[in-house]
Amino acid sequence: MRPDILTPLFASLGSLPGVGPKTAVLYDRLLDGAGVEAGQGARLVDLLFHLPSGIIDRRLKPGVARAPEGAIVTLRLTIDRHRPPPRGSRAPYRVYGWDETGEIALVFFSARADWLAKLLPEGEVRWVSGRVEWFNGAPQMVHPDHVVSQAEFATLPLVEPVYPQTEGLASRAIARAVKAALERLPRLPEWQDPEWLARRRFPDFAAALTAVHHPEDTPGEGADAAALARLAYDEFLAQQLTLALVRASAKRTAKPPRIATGALTEAIVDALPYRLTGAQERAVEDIRRDLAAPERMLRLLQGDVGAGKTLVAVLAAAMAIEAGGQAAIMAPTDLLARQHARSLAPLAEAAGIEWAVLTGREKGAARERILEGLASRRIRLLVGTHALFQGPVEFADLALAVVDEQHRFGVHQRLALTSKGSATDLLVMTATPIPRTLMMSFFGDLDVSRLDEKPAGRQPIATRLASADRMGEIVEGLGRAIADGQKVYWVSPLVEESEMLDLAAAEARFDDLGRALGPIVGLVHGRMKAEEKDAAMRAFQEGETRLLVATTVIEVGVDVPDATIMVIEHAERFGLAQLHQLRGRVGRGSEASSCLLVYKAPLTETARARLEIIRASEDGFVIAEEDLKLRGGGEVLGTKQSGLPGFRLARLDLHAELLEAARDDARLILARDPDLAGERGRALRVLLHLFDQDQGVRLIKAG
Repeated sequence: MRPDILTPLFASLGSLPGVGPKTAVLYDRLLDGAGVEAGQGARLVDLLFHLPSGIIDRRLKPGVARAPEGAIVTLRLTIDRHRPPPRGSRAPYRVYGWDETGEIALVFFSARADWLAKLLPEGEVRWVSGRVEWFNGAPQMVHPDHVVSQAEFATLPLVEPVYPQTEGLASRAIARAVKAALERLPRLPEWQDPEWLARRRFPDFAAALTAVHHPEDTPGEGADAAALARLAYDEFLAQQLTLALVRASAKRTAKPPRIATGALTEAIVDALPYRLTGAQERAVEDIRRDLAAPERMLRLLQGDVGAGKTLVAVLAAAMAIEAGGQAAIMAPTDLLARQHARSLAPLAEAAGIEWAVLTGREKGAARERILEGLASRRIRLLVGTHALFQGPVEFADLALAVVDEQHRFGVHQRLALTSKGSATDLLVMTATPIPRTLMMSFFGDLDVSRLDEKPAGRQPIATRLASADRMGEIVEGLGRAIADGQKVYWVSPLVEESEMLDLAAAEARFDDLGRALGPIVGLVHGRMKAEEKDAAMRAFQEGETRLLVATTVIEVGVDVPDATIMVIEHAERFGLAQLHQLRGRVGRGSEASSCLLVYKAPLTETARARLEIIRASEDGFVIAEEDLKLRGGGEVLGTKQSGLPGFRLARLDLHAELLEAARDDARLILARDPDLAGERGRALRVLLHLFDQDQGVRLIKAG
C-alpha cells in the first residue's frame, strides 16, 4: 500500500486549477513514459519530475541604446506616444517609449487599441521585457513578453524556466501548473543520511524540488547544481535499493549445489576447431563456481561483438546438464533464436545433448512433442524466444536460464523466466558494451563476467566514411567486389520510430541496387513473415544472393562468416552502439573486411564526432564510453526500443559519481535494516513509492 502522505502527489493533474479534461490529455502526451503508464493519466508527481530544460534570463538591463541585437532585455521606459495603423491597413500598432539612452518602438500586430492604451498609458513608466531587434538603425521590440508597472516590478520573473513542451501546451502554462503542484507538496520524512546531506550541502527534498523549478542558472549549473544533484541522488538511491532488494530476494532462495562433472563440456571443447580465449575460460570458471554455490547465480556475461558469448552460453548449459538439470537459452527474436540453434547444434550433438527450438512458430503436434520432452527430461536444452516463459511450458528441472540481449528484457521478465524452475540459476548476456556507470544503473543486481578478447584469427574491420553524393561510385565499387566473390550487407536508413518508412526506404534501395547489379540482390526486413526472413537469410548464406539489403533486423547475432562488406546508409542517424553492432556482422571469418559509413552532408559537429569515433576504434567498450560523453547518457544504448529505464531527474553526464555512492548506500542500508523497518527504513519506503519502485517494496520480507 502506498503511504497516505503521498496521496496528494499521486492525484490526477485534472485536480489542478486550469487543467480541464482536454488539457489533461495534452499533459498525458507530454509526460508519456515519465511514469505515466498505459490507461493511467499523468499525476502531480509526474509533472513535478518534468524539469526545465533551460532558462530565459531577463536580468540584462542595458538601456535602449546599448541593447544588443537579438538579446532578451528588460527596459524601464517612459511611454511617449501611440501610433495606431491607418484604418483598414495591415500595418502594426506602434507604441514609443524612451529612457535616458534612447527611444524604442514596441510593435504589436492585430492588437486592440483600448487594450494597449490601458497596458501602456502615455506619460507613465513601464518595465518592458522581450527580444530587441535593430531595424534600419532603430531598436524595436515585437510583442514584449512582459509589461508591468513600477509597483508590479517585483512580480516580473527575471529568470524564467523553459520546459520541454508538446503541441498545445506552452512553457508558461506548464510553469503555472508546476507552481500549483508545488503548493500541494506534502512535508515528507527525510530518507537521506543527515551526515551525507551536510557533507554534500544538499537541501531537503521539497527545497530541492522548488529550487530546480525556479532556476537561477542553466539547469545543473551554478547555485542550483546542489538541488538537482540531491534529486538525482534520491532517484539513484530508489533504483539501487530496488535492484539490491531484487538481488537479496533472489539470493535468499537456497538451491542444491550443481556440481559439473566436465564430461559434456570436455566433449564440446574437443569438438572446437580453435581454443577458448582467456576471457572465455575465466567466464566459464565464474559460471562453474556459481552453479556449485548454495545460492542462486545472477550473472551478466558482457561481451563485445564477436567475442564468443554463444559458446560460453552452450558450455554453461552443458555444466547445468552435467549436474542433472535442464537449460534454456532465450533470445529476443525468432531470427536470433534460430541462429543460436544453428550455432549450438553441432556442439550439442558432439556432447550427445538432446535439444529443441521453441518459438511462436512451433504449432500442433510438433509443439506438443517438445512440451512432452521437456516435462519428461528427455529434452535437456531448449532454445527460444519469450514464448519459453509464457503459457504451459513446464520443465522437469530448469537448472539454468540464459537470457540473450538482456537489455531487451525487463526485470519482471527475467523473474518470470526463472520462476519456471526451482531456484533457477540465471545468466544474462549482452553484446552491447555498456559503460561502467550504466552497468551499475541497469544491472546492479548482477555479478559481471566480461569477454574482452576476440577469438584468434578474427581480422580487423577497415572502416571508412563516404558522402551519399558518391552513391554511383559506391555501387560500382560493390559490383567489382561481388565479381571478386565477396558478400555485402547494405543497411538502409533508419527512420526514427517509423517501421513503415524504414520498410519503404529498404524496398526503394533494393529496387535501385537490383537494377544496377542484377538478381543477386536480396531483401530482409522486420515486417516479413518468419519463413520469408529465413529464406532470405538462407539465400544470402548459401550465396544465391551476394548483396543483402536489410533494415536493422540484422543488428544482433546474425552470423554469415563469409560476408566481408557492410554498407550503412545514413549512418549519421544511428546510435554509436547500433553502428558498432551492425559493423560486427562482418569480420567474422578469416577474410579482411570493411565497413562503409555513408552519410548525408552536411554533418553536425556531434554527428561527425560520432562517426569519427566508430572509424577510429573497434573496441565496443571505448565506443560506449565516448557515446556516454557525447550524449550525456540519454539514449546511449541506441534506440528507445531498447527498453532500458531512463532517468527523470538524474543526468549521467553530471551525476555519474553519485550512482556509485547510491549503490554503496543501498547495500549498507539493507545490511543494517533488511526489512526497512527502522525510522530511516520507513522513510525509504516512501522514497521507493515516490519513484514508482513499488516492486522493491513488495520484495521486502516484512511486507
